[in-house]
Amino acid sequence: MKKIVNKASILTLVFLAFTFVSNAQINKKKKANKDTENWRYEIECVGIGKPGTKVIEVWSYSKKATIAINQAKKNAVHGIIFQGYASGGQGCTAQKPLASDPAVEQQKEEFFDNFFEDEGKFMKFVSTSGDATPEVMKVGKEYKIGVVVTVMSDNLRKDLEAAGIIKGLSSGF
Repeated sequence: MKKIVNKASILTLVFLAFTFVSNAQINKKKKANKDTENWRYEIECVGIGKPGTKVIEVWSYSKKATIAINQAKKNAVHGIIFQGYASGGQGCTAQKPLASDPAVEQQKEEFFDNFFEDEGKFMKFVSTSGDATPEVMKVGKEYKIGVVVTVMSDNLRKDLEAAGIIKGLSSGF
């Protein structure tokens, strides 16, 4: 009887530990998404990538450095779609946002909510370099984190055109 009680106690403890860890991860993702909701970031070109790609540094803000790092990819794709960037060094030229109408984000809110959810479709258009070390700066009570990413902008454009989110380049003005 004592062995059964011990096994039940151990199973209960394992279950509680698993639940605690799962809730902590969910809360961390909610916090990350809350920080990203306001789309507070800056992007700048840092170099020329392969044809059809943009190599940019995205600066994300958060009260926790790890959250800003995790949200950098999401912010980078959002920036290419809605913000664009000015020209810079390293042979960079100015890039207009893929969406010429800033209201499209609200008009297609359901699409973008799904597109930018954690591990959402946006992930297939962005990558980070494995050897890149993020730049971390403390600004007041929060962190400003710079992460270099590559965005497959041509593929992103094609996907948004196919979904009817943006007009194709050949559709006229």
